[in-house]
Amino acid sequence: MAEIKKIAIMTGGGDCPGLNPVIRAVVNTAINKYGLEVVGIRHGYHGLYHADFVKLGLDDVREIITKGGTMLYSSNKDNLFQYPQKNENGEFLRDENGKLIYKDESDVGVENLKREGIDALFILGGDGTLTSGRDFSRKGVKVIGIPKTIDNDLAGTDYTFGFDTAIGVATDGLDRVRTTGMSHHRIMVVEIMGRGAGWMALHAGIAGAADVILIPEIPYDINKVAEKIKADKAAGKEFSIVAVSEAAKPKGGEATILKVREDSPDPIRLGGVGAVVADQLETLVGSEARATILGHIQRGGTPTAHDRVLSSRYGYAAVEMAMRGEFGRMVALKGDTITSVSLEDVIGQKTKNVEPDHELVGVARAMGICFGD
Repeated sequence: MAEIKKIAIMTGGGDCPGLNPVIRAVVNTAINKYGLEVVGIRHGYHGLYHADFVKLGLDDVREIITKGGTMLYSSNKDNLFQYPQKNENGEFLRDENGKLIYKDESDVGVENLKREGIDALFILGGDGTLTSGRDFSRKGVKVIGIPKTIDNDLAGTDYTFGFDTAIGVATDGLDRVRTTGMSHHRIMVVEIMGRGAGWMALHAGIAGAADVILIPEIPYDINKVAEKIKADKAAGKEFSIVAVSEAAKPKGGEATILKVREDSPDPIRLGGVGAVVADQLETLVGSEARATILGHIQRGGTPTAHDRVLSSRYGYAAVEMAMRGEFGRMVALKGDTITSVSLEDVIGQKTKNVEPDHELVGVARAMGICFGD
């Protein structure tokens, strides 16, 4: 058994349904079962840098299981191992070429943990957040990682919490535009999150009975998409539903980039492919087309029962791992079994993407769904 008396928990990266249930599970397990002291770090690594610590008790987490987002807040711009420098006015410092100046400030975070008397650090995040978690582990911090992303693209685990809620929202979006499409005989294009992985669009597209699913792993030919819609129209179907992953790209082309944030460790912001596809299909098919970007509503709101249970399992297992001294590892789900994997084996690995011959792709094709290939 590890000598653990005081733990800290933090959330990093984009918000995600299920973060609060994980925090609740960690706090309850740590206090009720082991009598530990629990501290929350607010605003992710930004809070670690500025020692923004808050004590967490049972009352603090009693009513948070139904709430989306994170009670500890988050940040996706604060990599302490490559921290952008600012002057006294809060302006970014730049070199002679206009590039941001970075510095490794990770020792500040380590010292803040030591000063607070933290014995173990629980980090809830995706690939970027857990990369820093691995790096802090290499510096001697006792780290437990808990996988978080609505994209379900993190290597090492079958499912991440938040995914079930997000695809439920996306499916509901497809269901809702269906009635408009039917009423006006339109092509309804729905842009769905997922970054470079097509899991969200694939799951929601099947559940929402889309006619077309476009995902980044299967580059599409817009002419083949148009042919599918024309064939359906000739057979008497007067409307079409197209589910488009935000990183979907045409054959020989690239994903559509909305903007670039230079102060972020992950500077690329995807977006706009839905409008591109809608405009092209309107011209090629000759039917009116409308694009809907679901955007951040997929991240928000009440987590599903599935995500609440999975989050609770992850939070409980994380504390058990800490008490067994299993640090530098991430909680993972394999099949229906909670296990763990080394952060060294997760970080730097290929993102978990949809294989073109995946079973769900076969299911979708059998349902008559077109991938534009």
